[in-house]
Amino acid sequence: MKRILNFSRAFVPAFILSIVLIIAGIFGFVTEGFNLGIDFQSGLIQEVQFAPASLSLTYSGTANASVSMNRNQFDVVIVDVASESVTYSFPYAQYPTVSSLTAGLSSIEGLSITSLVPGSTETRYLIQSARGDSRLGAVPYTVHYLLPGARIISIEEVRSSIVSLGDVSVQVLGDPADRKFMIRIDEENGTESVPAEMLIRTLETNFGEGEAALISSSYVSSRFSQDLTDQAGILIGLTLLLILVYASIRFKPQYAIGAVLAIMHDALIMVGFIVWTRMEFNTTTIAAILTILGYSINDTIVVFDRIRENRRLFPDDAFVSVLNRSLSETLGRTIITTVTTMLAVLSLYIFTTGSMKDFALALIVGMVSGVYSTIFIASGFVNFWDKTIGSKKKDIVTAQGSKA
Repeated sequence: MKRILNFSRAFVPAFILSIVLIIAGIFGFVTEGFNLGIDFQSGLIQEVQFAPASLSLTYSGTANASVSMNRNQFDVVIVDVASESVTYSFPYAQYPTVSSLTAGLSSIEGLSITSLVPGSTETRYLIQSARGDSRLGAVPYTVHYLLPGARIISIEEVRSSIVSLGDVSVQVLGDPADRKFMIRIDEENGTESVPAEMLIRTLETNFGEGEAALISSSYVSSRFSQDLTDQAGILIGLTLLLILVYASIRFKPQYAIGAVLAIMHDALIMVGFIVWTRMEFNTTTIAAILTILGYSINDTIVVFDRIRENRRLFPDDAFVSVLNRSLSETLGRTIITTVTTMLAVLSLYIFTTGSMKDFALALIVGMVSGVYSTIFIASGFVNFWDKTIGSKKKDIVTAQGSKA
């Protein structure tokens, strides 16, 4: 016979521990607040890639010329006074090196090209910058490039180089080898247009002339930032409401309330962890919280199903005995499921960086909290309900039977 563990003995100590952790988290939120990520802050948001300059183009013709690039080819569009356009396309498959591309571009009348890299540099590594106007003229237009194996630039280097700009947030984008960052300049530090050029100039002062390519630039107003924050709160609130409705339909009301209390507990524990570790709060963090809520409710439903089944199998046993039996029977399944899931999450935490690493860390904390809340919070509340509300109902029924 499988050993039955006395989980109910730890319900009260676990409740006290949870209250302490939640209060600490709320206190941290009130005093420190979230370390808001770029997604939730207003200001100028710019995507920058550290890639050296490779080509410098000028145009002296009478028509309008502009550059357009993608991963496969380099295009120059010429629009004459009659608004007729001609596109000169240079596929990288046919022009694999900078020297061959330069020779091809030289065939366009009025276009002057200066190569800043060895001619053997492969064209597939070229990068178009959003800095300035892609229309060509007397002012040189710079095309950048990034070779594999280039020195990785840390986020600390970027932060320290632009600290003079004031309140600036930096986030790594993609693989660190791409040397790509998202940088936010607080709206109080400048206007929508001036800081973009100021940021690039500051980066070039620290990393070298032509070393920074502006990939994109956008402005997020304070109203939009506040709306995004409000929507995140509404999303989590709706998730709790829908789970309450689902659990109420599938189980009795006390089980539904217990399930919602458990996932509220998990959400608050994660909030406290995010606040005190100063982990960046962004859309990835919200995704982690919602993922954990789903993981936790799934574990809780499995336990509640076993409780309901055991109540039918052992109708004469006290409810607390049924509860301990159900938790003991599902403990092995819970441990195996959690460990196997955590192995994948640990791989993400070990082998990734940036926001994905934070996402994995939040999942690890959330999974531990989810198992804990299922055993001690959700089940503990159902046990409390049975001892108080359930006992009163039984007494009323017994009293009515005696009178009859």
